[in-house]
Amino acid sequence: MNKIIPLLFVSLISQITFSQNQLLHCGADEMRITTLKQHPQIAKAVIAKDAQLESFTRNFVQNANQHASKSSTTATYIIPVVFHVIHNYGAENISDAQLKDGIDIVNKTFRKQHPNTGSIVAAFQGIHADCDIEFRLATKDPNGNCHSGINRIASTLTSSGDHRVKNLIHWPPTQYLNVYVVANAAGLAGHAVWPSDADTIPLWDGIVLSHNYVGTFGTSNLTQSVAFAHECGHYLNLQHIWGGNNVPGFYYYPCGDPNKDCNIDDLVADTPPTIGYQSCNLSAASCGNTVDNVQNAMDYSYCNIMFTEGQKTRMQACLNSSIAGRNNLWQTANLIATGVYTTAPLCKADFISNKTMVCPSSSSVTYTNTSYNGSLTSLEWSFPGGTPSVSAVSNPTITYSTPGSYNVGLKVKNGTDSVMIVKQHYINVQSNTGAVYPYSEGFETMPSLNGTEWYTNNLDTSNTWQLTQLASASGSVSIMIDNFNSHLDGKDELYSRAINLSGASAVNLSFKYAFARRDTSNKDQLIVYGVSNCNGTAIPRFNATGSALETVSLTTNAFYPTLPSDWKSVTASILAAQFTSGFRLKFLFNGHGGNNLFIDDINIDIATGTKDISEMIEGMAVFPNPASTHCSLKFNLSQTKSLSVNVFNVLGEKVYTISKNVYEVGQNEITLNTANLSNGMYIVQLFDGTRAMNKQLVISK
Repeated sequence: MNKIIPLLFVSLISQITFSQNQLLHCGADEMRITTLKQHPQIAKAVIAKDAQLESFTRNFVQNANQHASKSSTTATYIIPVVFHVIHNYGAENISDAQLKDGIDIVNKTFRKQHPNTGSIVAAFQGIHADCDIEFRLATKDPNGNCHSGINRIASTLTSSGDHRVKNLIHWPPTQYLNVYVVANAAGLAGHAVWPSDADTIPLWDGIVLSHNYVGTFGTSNLTQSVAFAHECGHYLNLQHIWGGNNVPGFYYYPCGDPNKDCNIDDLVADTPPTIGYQSCNLSAASCGNTVDNVQNAMDYSYCNIMFTEGQKTRMQACLNSSIAGRNNLWQTANLIATGVYTTAPLCKADFISNKTMVCPSSSSVTYTNTSYNGSLTSLEWSFPGGTPSVSAVSNPTITYSTPGSYNVGLKVKNGTDSVMIVKQHYINVQSNTGAVYPYSEGFETMPSLNGTEWYTNNLDTSNTWQLTQLASASGSVSIMIDNFNSHLDGKDELYSRAINLSGASAVNLSFKYAFARRDTSNKDQLIVYGVSNCNGTAIPRFNATGSALETVSLTTNAFYPTLPSDWKSVTASILAAQFTSGFRLKFLFNGHGGNNLFIDDINIDIATGTKDISEMIEGMAVFPNPASTHCSLKFNLSQTKSLSVNVFNVLGEKVYTISKNVYEVGQNEITLNTANLSNGMYIVQLFDGTRAMNKQLVISK
């Protein structure tokens, strides 16, 4: 008989800190009592539910003792688990492997298989229980769709790690154990809520853990991994082994209190009364014991790895009670609905890589297969532009040598079924051969941001930079981020191609942007960097957050600039000496629930006081585009000007030039002979000796 059940827990706002270098902190009891005192109506409901659960537990324990041979106390209860990794792109965004290892070590603790089980003190080996409780990663979401059981959400709430993270995402707690992994679990290792509290406030049900207390490797280790099982014990209605956190009396004892009343314990018959310990002293004795059960999972020692037979029965009682819906978790229907009843089918091919932008100095990329679910029998990778171009290993390393934008494909099989994914423009291989300065970009003829001119690096799962004709500072095209329709915190980078600053001691960066906030709490941020050597040192040149970023007043509607005054012009200096060859611009947008952002008219020009070339040259266009053997360059001049025409390939090499000529005010047109140019993308440049204006040209014969 299979049963499924949830597992982690600490208290209504309970919090516990585990550390190898300091005493463990227990905030569970204190915080729970503070909450109940501050909210009498919640306290009244919690007390009633707690009394109901305790009555049920006593009857269950009594029946289990009378009928110890019956399967009701020996069947395996299975609990579906979903991880919600709340991160801000830091170390807390731990790997799938570490998350799965976190479940594995918890299961080993509950099933009497912990690596250190052999060290259990002889006095307690006889009552060391196999709890017949297992936790399994869900393979279906609440709508029945195939899922990995792992959600990743970017939010600054990862740094606070309190109950607010549950407002970001919360799967039905009567179907799943919601486990939140954060950077800082309110200053503790983890916290959760007891069943009676969860029944009163269902939206708080679940466990929050600091990332470095999940699993035995990565950012965690075997010692700190005990926090997860401890929380699971609370989640299943276990108190601390020293007791004293019953709700009706609103009392508690801190761990290690030498004045503790030893007549008050944890309501489990086979756990000896104790004052509790914050270190692994296996010969410790208190409350008249010969030796205390320091290794009990509900203590605060660094070796708390076992549950007793009495604790097992108490947790199974919780799983059979309707309080907080724990009795629904392990039901066959729920196991089927959450995808943990049988081996999950292969349903999605997917992968990640250690980088998506490849620089000349580091041309290799390591890929990791993250396809799910089921057992894979074969993988077929395809790497256009890479060496090797195909692979059949799980985590291949591929080398790229030619600048460009490349797709990556993966097909996985489980023997009978196969699924495939192709990620378009996934890898962007950079070149240190740059465009010449002065440099300008208005995005008017650009077919894609993931080409040779610009590259987007979407660090979140939401919207990213895109070309748009819905608004512009000049011409008809700009770039934007749809931040209005994104409900998640986002982080998106936009890189330019390399720009050659040779010969300049200082240049000016200028651009125009438009942004609106949705309300006064928005903290959206735009940072513009100068980057050396492809992915080298990034030096901020512009930084604005919240109200300092907005160019128009608040609006609750989706923002699109319609007036020239909606745009703000920004100028920042760049000291060329700060950057070696391969200089690039990087625009970074940190979205936090505000509104849309637009950028246009990017220029890099010589030092301060120089007029923007766009003020002299208007309506620059290349046609036909794509072109074959000939094309025309048309532009308007506001003053007589001496100009030369240059054409550059994607490597920044000059492949065609028309010597400097004097052009008159008004409309001018120049014919370009492109018969000797190969198919591909080029940049046509008007250059006056100081400044330049560029347009993109595609040759197709």
